[in-house]
Amino acid sequence: MTGLGAPGFDLPMSPNLRIAFRFLTAKKRAMTMSLACTVLGVGLFIVTQATTSGYENLFKRTLVGSDGAMRVEDKEQDTLRSMETAHGSDFQIGQKEGVKLIEGVENPAAVMEAVRLFAGVNGVSAIVRGDVQVTSALTTRGAQVFGIKLEDQLKVSDLDRQITTPGGLEQFAEMPDGALVGRVLADWLQLDVGDSFVIRAHDESHRYRVAAIFETGYRDIDKTRIFLNLAEARSLLKKPTGATFVQISLVPEAVDRAPEIAAQMAEVLNHSVPPWQKREEPWLSAFAALRVASAITVSVFTLIASLAMFNTLAMMVLEKTKDIAILRSMGYERKDITQIFLWQAAIVLTIGAAAGALFGAAVTFVIGKIPLHVTGIFKAETISVSSSGWHYVQAIATAAVMVMVASFFPARRAARLEPGDIVRGMAQ
Repeated sequence: MTGLGAPGFDLPMSPNLRIAFRFLTAKKRAMTMSLACTVLGVGLFIVTQATTSGYENLFKRTLVGSDGAMRVEDKEQDTLRSMETAHGSDFQIGQKEGVKLIEGVENPAAVMEAVRLFAGVNGVSAIVRGDVQVTSALTTRGAQVFGIKLEDQLKVSDLDRQITTPGGLEQFAEMPDGALVGRVLADWLQLDVGDSFVIRAHDESHRYRVAAIFETGYRDIDKTRIFLNLAEARSLLKKPTGATFVQISLVPEAVDRAPEIAAQMAEVLNHSVPPWQKREEPWLSAFAALRVASAITVSVFTLIASLAMFNTLAMMVLEKTKDIAILRSMGYERKDITQIFLWQAAIVLTIGAAAGALFGAAVTFVIGKIPLHVTGIFKAETISVSSSGWHYVQAIATAAVMVMVASFFPARRAARLEPGDIVRGMAQ
């Protein structure tokens, strides 16, 4: 027969494929179970990865939209070590392993100008930050003041989309004593737009008025942060010059390359430049672990499919020994018998992968519409999903490996049967 000796699978209408279909229809119930498990395995793998990635991406957008992709922070200064020459004189050399950090950015205007020259930078904003005590008519809370220049801050954050009260940014820009207060902190202090409150810092108290309330969804930010106009914050915190840090935003396609860009900036600017990945490494590690754990869990369905396939093909080898003997007598070689049994697994896998991908896509779409209010580390009103072609590749590849490996051993055993042994009833 032409083509039987060629490596890989034969053409769709080859004799081996026709025989595989015939064997396959003889075990409809068992093969249906393998097919169903494959569909569930592929589909649920896609769904769990889409939801996990969705929340991870939402968390990333929340952080980058609140604190920027990077920050230029403390200045790095090499420590010096004295060395004596052969002539008895001393000289000093810098030690990179003994870098000393000088708090803050001494000349933010120069740093911002230099940062803008880097590829991928979308915006920069100098920020003055300080710890304060906030007092309303009812209670007192600790907080952090962030002094900002509004037009710069809107380029490095999603502050305009985080405002939950109407007309807030316009009022903030026009009111020297205006303040933007985090939602959780405002609730604790029972403050609303237009209410006044007192901020105490360095043994001095200043009165401000709520221009707007913002909500990032990240509780640690919303319970402590207050934005003031930069000039007012400098006066309150007694920091007439410099900045605590310079916040940087990147164009969307460069956000994931923040560590690489930050390393280049640190080398040029001689300041520490932590990217968002370093700032939030514990949370990102937790999301990665959750993604792996969910993938392992739902892969159980694929494992069941592979075991069912193994069992079905093993039983088929025992039941089809006479058919195998006839095929071998007709001139079929061992590799042809192997192909026949592997074709059966490939057919189930192909149908299961295609149906599983459609099932996963449909369930992901439906889940993405389910209302679910979430706050704490991000804010969401529906279940967050993020579909990626890579999820489909991973799901189908996992199913392919498990099913084909499990099918290989029964196929190999079938190929080892000899016609003479079968006829004499000696086949094992």
